[in-house]
Amino acid sequence: MKIIGINAFHADSSACIVINGELITAVEEERFNRIKHWAGFPIESIKHCLSETKLKISDIDQISINIDPKANYIEKFIFLIKHRPSLNLILNRFKKKKKYNSINELINNEFKEDKFVGKINNIEHHYAHLSSAFHVSPFQEASLLSVDGFGDFASTAWGYGNNTNISIDKKIFFPHSLGIFYQALTQFLGFKNYGDEYKIMGLAPYGKPKYVEKLRDIIFIKNKGKFELNLDYFKFHKENFNYRWEKGKVEIGDLYSKKILDLLGPERKKEEPLNDFHKDIAHSTQKVYEEVFLNILNNLYDKYQNKNLCIAGGCGMNSVANGKIKNNTKFENIYVQAAAGDAGGAIGAAFASHYQNKREKRKFQMRHAYWGTSFSEDEVLECIKKYQKNIEQEKCNYQKISNDNELSKVVAKDIHEGKVIGWFQGKMEWGPRALGNRSILGDPRRSDMKDILNLKIKRRESFRPFAPSILREHVSDWFENDDEVPFMMKVYQIKESKRPIIPAITHVDGSGRLQTVYKDTNEKYYDLINEFYKITNIPILLNTSFNENEPIVSKPDEALDCFLRTKMDTLVMGNYIIKRL
Repeated sequence: MKIIGINAFHADSSACIVINGELITAVEEERFNRIKHWAGFPIESIKHCLSETKLKISDIDQISINIDPKANYIEKFIFLIKHRPSLNLILNRFKKKKKYNSINELINNEFKEDKFVGKINNIEHHYAHLSSAFHVSPFQEASLLSVDGFGDFASTAWGYGNNTNISIDKKIFFPHSLGIFYQALTQFLGFKNYGDEYKIMGLAPYGKPKYVEKLRDIIFIKNKGKFELNLDYFKFHKENFNYRWEKGKVEIGDLYSKKILDLLGPERKKEEPLNDFHKDIAHSTQKVYEEVFLNILNNLYDKYQNKNLCIAGGCGMNSVANGKIKNNTKFENIYVQAAAGDAGGAIGAAFASHYQNKREKRKFQMRHAYWGTSFSEDEVLECIKKYQKNIEQEKCNYQKISNDNELSKVVAKDIHEGKVIGWFQGKMEWGPRALGNRSILGDPRRSDMKDILNLKIKRRESFRPFAPSILREHVSDWFENDDEVPFMMKVYQIKESKRPIIPAITHVDGSGRLQTVYKDTNEKYYDLINEFYKITNIPILLNTSFNENEPIVSKPDEALDCFLRTKMDTLVMGNYIIKRL
């Protein structure tokens, strides 16, 4: 059974291929067309999947998509009767539905010489999310939670997973959404781009919970894990507000009504400097979000009494809240896969399709995120030669170090000396985090490293933290929680005695969004960190994504271009090292 799973006509368009219950490859369309959160049809991702597996489109048995226009039909009808939204809002919904119905046509227009003859399978949005976490998790049984903005007219779903079976027990329907609550406050704080919510997580520790009581008037906690928005503060559900992605780039208007200004005061303008008021709003937003989130989880545990938990949906990317689950619920084992948001719906759709009407045991587990594009040493050398004049103009030289052990020593020494390293290795990561194959690396001991990175490369807001990659066996020595965090999806407190030693990756509240690194899933990255450990007695590197206000680099050309246009000190692609003299 060969299944292509897709997330299409929605932010973070993506595709994967699952063959006989095994994930083979998974990629996001933004890595090919270089438009962040691109929301069109993932044709380049599909082509990559076919190329990677040496299959033709006619070989594919199913194309599964993480949306079902027929789902939750009764709830949609009830909403129309009760709320009577604008005609334009309804028409836009029908236009979107029409796009989903044209997938077969889109595929066959692209592959004119080889037609797709398989089945198109629609998987309800939140079922796909739950599948994307549970069906690739290490658990045979677990409580399941999907939380995001909206998909198939629902924002939240929870239930239980047992072997291959997923049962959904409760959904929260449009217009009530924890994701919309967080996104609206993100917009209020002047961060208007789609996907900017992570900035609020970074800003929150600088503030105080001064506005918690006021924000509790925007979202209400109900019994049995439920919640509701106070719709007086929102307009997205009744007006034809701006939500466009015709050319792939997602644009979304303000979700909130003017009443929120009466409650909180003036919104922040885009270029307005951040002040204490903005920081306090961010802190209060995160705190209220966690109250609602943890209330769902505590009720979920009470129902199922199982210490395993799988989380998916865009809100599953809230690593700060994820890091508080162990200390605030009875869950002990928490799994959040590498692309928890809508991109991950592609693998959820594929695995859900695979397990439909089957009772076989699961055989696949996602222990790493390296499912994307890769390039040979010959391709890397070809790229270097193509850019040779540019490399010489920038006063750089290059060499190949064939021995991996020697490569680790050379690069670890550079990091120890304070150099900024572009690290381009193996298969590209699946999901939004750079996890040691498309990373920029630095010395966590340097208090000025954060400023150096922002000055030389990242050019991003100063309040946003950089992350630590740590050898798995050393987590308990440096963090207050000893846990598996392979995908950088949990924030934990760094031990107080260790914080002065690694200031570059210690946030203002003493926390770090760690990534646990394993020798058996990324030997090259593990060995590099280990060499740094031998020099410094610190088993940690500063790790941030290999990009400059763009999607993470995918190809050697993009990595080299980023290196040349920034002030990065060293670029390592495979075993080739390019250094500024």
